[in-house]
Amino acid sequence: MYQDVRGLDVTAASEAAVRACDHVIEGFTGYRADLQQRMEALFVLDPDCGMAHCLRGYFTLMSFKQAALPVARTASEEAWRLTTHGTERERAHAAALDAWVDGEPDRAVEVWDQILAAHPRDLLAFRLAHFVNFWLGRPDAMLVSVLAVQPHWSDADAGYPSLLACRCFAHEECGSYTEAEAAGRDAIRRDPGDPWAAHGVAHVLEMQGRRSEGIAWIEALQPNWADRNNLRHHLSWHAALYHLERGDTAGVLTLYDTGFRDLASPLTQAMPDLYIDVQNAASMLFRLGRHGVDVGNRWEELADKAEARIGDCLSGFTLPHWMMALAATGREAAARRMLEAMRAFAHGSENAERWAVRLTAEVALPVTEAVLAHGQGRHAAAVALMRPVLGEMYRLGGSHAQQDVLEQLYLDAALKAGLTEDARMLMERVAGRHTLPPSRRRGYAMAAGLLT
Repeated sequence: MYQDVRGLDVTAASEAAVRACDHVIEGFTGYRADLQQRMEALFVLDPDCGMAHCLRGYFTLMSFKQAALPVARTASEEAWRLTTHGTERERAHAAALDAWVDGEPDRAVEVWDQILAAHPRDLLAFRLAHFVNFWLGRPDAMLVSVLAVQPHWSDADAGYPSLLACRCFAHEECGSYTEAEAAGRDAIRRDPGDPWAAHGVAHVLEMQGRRSEGIAWIEALQPNWADRNNLRHHLSWHAALYHLERGDTAGVLTLYDTGFRDLASPLTQAMPDLYIDVQNAASMLFRLGRHGVDVGNRWEELADKAEARIGDCLSGFTLPHWMMALAATGREAAARRMLEAMRAFAHGSENAERWAVRLTAEVALPVTEAVLAHGQGRHAAAVALMRPVLGEMYRLGGSHAQQDVLEQLYLDAALKAGLTEDARMLMERVAGRHTLPPSRRRGYAMAAGLLT
């Protein structure tokens, strides 16, 4: 038995193995691109470390990829076996992994919350709960979690800037922008390379319409992210949002090609269909299309990847983005296959209580059908499909800035169908959440003028 960098007991073969485990967790919370190499080093030192197998399973599931499930299930089985004589905390991590593998991430969060009640400085449990709560559409739970554990932390604890970064993002998603910005900037003062803190502040600047500050913020911090993973692509997407609001569509396309959909990047080549990268790319191309910008053949490679992922429904928020690519390229046969596969997943599972099954049936399917209807010019049908689930779309996960593309799609369909009351209702919804009036947002300004 040894102790990790935050004083938690870890069952491992050696002190060196525990330090390697610390190194992996630091890589995870810091979005390091070499996380796989860190994992390999840990397994060389201690292939029978139960927590190492938990980490392997967790990181595999974070890809939201059906093809990766067998790897995660094997890791879960090994974690159960190897933590039998471990600590209660380690056995709880194995239980959380098992729940997630079984398609019940909400139950995994419950276990992580139990771990944190006893061990509030378990950074791994905290960050996993933060991640999964985000993709469950639960910003309130993200905030409750960080406020519960922070009194047990201090500046002296390894990973404290990571905690502040989560405080920033949780407050931002709950609409507390002053508190969010203070926490994020505090984290950056302590660790200028923390991309999650940079990301949280970028969201604040987006929601408050501080576009010049946003561009300067990302450009100043960008040199710190050379060794980081795909989150740096997402930060380039945020920069592109600022440029789009300023009318600089050429700058947006440059960022698309060299930043958040950089096909020459080793990160993109290693994970060409990673959910966050796909969301970045499709949502921006859709926005550009609304403004009449010629995006060339950029939709094609996304559509190719969408066809390859038909039937994979583990990321509910990504599904309508895949459909955007199929609709934009006129691949109607593939679009029909995708919807058929989603229906089969939603209604053919043995366990209809599982999270992804419920989410697909109740929210992702009608929204994805609406995306196709919009792409085919059936705008009234798109509105009819989407209207009943507008208030449920938060369950798909994604931030306010990410969900905005779906709201713009609904607005666009309503306007083109001549459904004025639907357009007005959507405008009222977004005005109630966003600090900027719709007249100051490019995606809504035209509608604001028409509806006044």
